[in-house]
Amino acid sequence: MGGCISPKNFKNILWLIMNNLTKKKQQILTTEIIVKTLKNQSDFFDKYDIKTFALFGSTARNEATENSDLDFLVEFNHSATLDGYMNLKFYLEELFNKSVDLVTLKSIKPIIKNFILAEAIYVKKS
Repeated sequence: MGGCISPKNFKNILWLIMNNLTKKKQQILTTEIIVKTLKNQSDFFDKYDIKTFALFGSTARNEATENSDLDFLVEFNHSATLDGYMNLKFYLEELFNKSVDLVTLKSIKPIIKNFILAEAIYVKKS
C-alpha cells in the first residue's frame, strides 16, 4: 500500500473527525446484525475485491459496549492499494456508524494471529 490520499478519502477523513466530535450514544451491534447487514450488501465483496472477510474482537465475543469499535479481518483477492483499503474502511464506518479497525491477514503479528483467527466469525471465507 502506498501513495497519496485521494480527495474523496480526504473528505471522508474530515467527516470522521467531525463525526467523532459530535458523536451521540450509539447502539450495541450484535454479530448477527453485522453479518446480516454485510450479506445484504449485494456487490460488497466484488466491489472491494475481498477474498476473506471476518469479524473479530469484542463484538465477535459478545462483549461489545455502545462505545466499542468494530474489528474486521480482510484478505483481498489482489494487492490492495491505499485508496482501496481506506475506501473499504470508510464504507464500513459509514455503514455501521462505528469506528472500524480493519486488519489485513498479512499484517497480523504472529504472536496474536491464532487468537484473532480463533475468535473470527467469517462473513466470507476463501
